[in-house]
Amino acid sequence: MADLGAYPMNGGDGLYSYSKNSNFQRKAIDAGKELIKEAISEKLDIKSFSSSNTFRVTDLGCSVGPNTFHAVQNIVDAVEQKYQSQGHNSQLPEFQVFFSDHTSNDFNALFQSLPPDRRYYATGVPGSFYSRLFPKAFIHFAYSSYALHCLSKVPEEVVDVNSTAWNKGRIHYSKSADQVVKAYTTQYAKDMECFLNARAQEIVCGGLMAFVVPGRPNGIPHTEVFVNTAKELFGSCLMDMAKKGIISEEKVDCFNIPQYIASLEEVEAIVKANGYFSVEIMENLTQEKPPPKVFAIGVRSGMEGMIRKHFGDEIMDELFDSFGKKLEESSCVLESKKSVSLFVLLKRRATE
Repeated sequence: MADLGAYPMNGGDGLYSYSKNSNFQRKAIDAGKELIKEAISEKLDIKSFSSSNTFRVTDLGCSVGPNTFHAVQNIVDAVEQKYQSQGHNSQLPEFQVFFSDHTSNDFNALFQSLPPDRRYYATGVPGSFYSRLFPKAFIHFAYSSYALHCLSKVPEEVVDVNSTAWNKGRIHYSKSADQVVKAYTTQYAKDMECFLNARAQEIVCGGLMAFVVPGRPNGIPHTEVFVNTAKELFGSCLMDMAKKGIISEEKVDCFNIPQYIASLEEVEAIVKANGYFSVEIMENLTQEKPPPKVFAIGVRSGMEGMIRKHFGDEIMDELFDSFGKKLEESSCVLESKKSVSLFVLLKRRATE
């Protein structure tokens, strides 16, 4: 069973590196820039943090850059503007930014590309964001971009041949049986509960948390989402290779992508049930669809490690060439699918 978290984005600066193929995610960050500025201006009560001259920010699922640097700079700029707008020019805090990702992340590549003119102290924090990463009441602003749709693991039922949720012949849930969809939905809810519980311990009362993830509009079926349709095409490429005898069909049957595309309704219900955070902003952001070849390379930069571990090196070029062609052939179908990002801004409630 493949676990996306165990295999990081491609590091370094090669042809298929994440740093060179993450414009899709960068546009989502840029789309949320004004919302973060607005949130910090209107929702962040800096008076409650006045006892500390350090403002601590974390990017959860930072990967290898450069997107994380743009995101945290947006936050730092907005906080500085907040202080200045309230006449605290001489009392600007020092900033400490904690870049966090799995232990397998290429932190060397990340820190080698740190902006030389940054106005913050940088720290690396390895570990899964589905568990605790920081001391209690430590973080003032937590951020995550294009990471929270990744599950902690593949739902066990979907790779169990004895389960009614066995996802035979598919690597994703969007066109699968209801039992498969339910297994993914349940796993997502469990993971989000763990994520919120961990952050509730770490974020100061009144602190903010924002995240941007690929999503689907409320009421829209999973089958009508652009990224889900693309994953179905990717799965069909693997099945084509199995039919040719290049890989075994059994290998495909036990390979599922641990990602779930949620709606704002789902996120809101989970947050409210958790109770530790108030919902301050929730919006769908229109997400531009990249050209087929660009999208195929972007998927390769994010999934190559997982594919290689499960299927071996030999299939990589043929697989992604086939994927790129299928994306082009299906461009009319893909154009009709929905492509949005969810922007969610939460505030840590005061403790009882």
